[in-house]
Amino acid sequence: MPDTRFFQNKGPFSLSALAALSGAAISDDSDSSLQINDVAPLDKANEGQITFLDNIKYKDALKSSKASVCVIRPDMVTYAPEGMVLLLSGSPYKAFALIAAHFYGASEKDGKINPKAMVSNTAQIGNNAIIDAGAIIEDGAEIGDNTQISAGAVIKKNVRIGSDCIIGSNAVISHSLIGNNVHIYAGACIGQDGFGFAMDKSGFTKVPQLGRVIIEDHVEIGANTTIDRGSMQDTIIGAGTWLDNMVQIAHNVHIGRNCVFVAQSGVSGSTTLGDFVVVAGQVGIAGHLNIGSGARIAAKSGVMRDIAAGEEHMGYPAMPIKKFMRQIATLNRMLKKDKS
Repeated sequence: MPDTRFFQNKGPFSLSALAALSGAAISDDSDSSLQINDVAPLDKANEGQITFLDNIKYKDALKSSKASVCVIRPDMVTYAPEGMVLLLSGSPYKAFALIAAHFYGASEKDGKINPKAMVSNTAQIGNNAIIDAGAIIEDGAEIGDNTQISAGAVIKKNVRIGSDCIIGSNAVISHSLIGNNVHIYAGACIGQDGFGFAMDKSGFTKVPQLGRVIIEDHVEIGANTTIDRGSMQDTIIGAGTWLDNMVQIAHNVHIGRNCVFVAQSGVSGSTTLGDFVVVAGQVGIAGHLNIGSGARIAAKSGVMRDIAAGEEHMGYPAMPIKKFMRQIATLNRMLKKDKS
């Protein structure tokens, strides 16, 4: 059960209300007025609570669960214990996520500027915005309606942040235009100089970084993630993309819509990624490459060449997964021969 010191339960809700908001169907002969008090995992749920099953691996946990209701795929209903009410969904995990968010959605807050925040007289602050203590909003910055700037965050000169955003504590944002419904977590740094320099025998000459960071709507940017501004063009993060904690995006990178980057992955400068690309943990992508839409890159891979749309790559250097697996199988056979 979620700790009430940190999470506020807005329930109870009727079964019919939860079915409607999640898109699930109530199983036959179930009481749609049944009141549900909370969400819980299969093995912890009790009477009055709702749980879910999306992976057949946990079917035995469902059989012994004490939950009143379970969100489940139609092909798994035979694993449910007698008397349990079922909500049928083709995507139980998503349906349960919507239900959990309904129980534990963000509390409404009255917009206010803490007297210990430092807000420039030339900054534009939208309706119902919240500026916490220690936050700094510099000259010309624009903060949209219902946006929260958390304690210690720094919004540099002329940055524009849209409506319904959350900027986490100690995040620093410069040279950026940010859309609506963007969540930037604590410690993220966005818009700083890219790693650009010219090199010859006399040493290094810094190349001015004259671009911006453009972050479109509904983007999530994890804690301590860094996104460099462009050099002569912009760094772009497409709508709906999610970056995990400690991700590095270099200057001039263009990321499409609804991509996913897992922790400690990084993209070098001027690489372009299409829509719905998945980059797993600790992947490194070299610069000036094209990664096609729908490509998937396995953890710890090193990408040194373009990847076509829809391909799956892994390894170092990264290659198509089937090719990588054949190489591993060949090496194993060679090792067995050496031992014999």
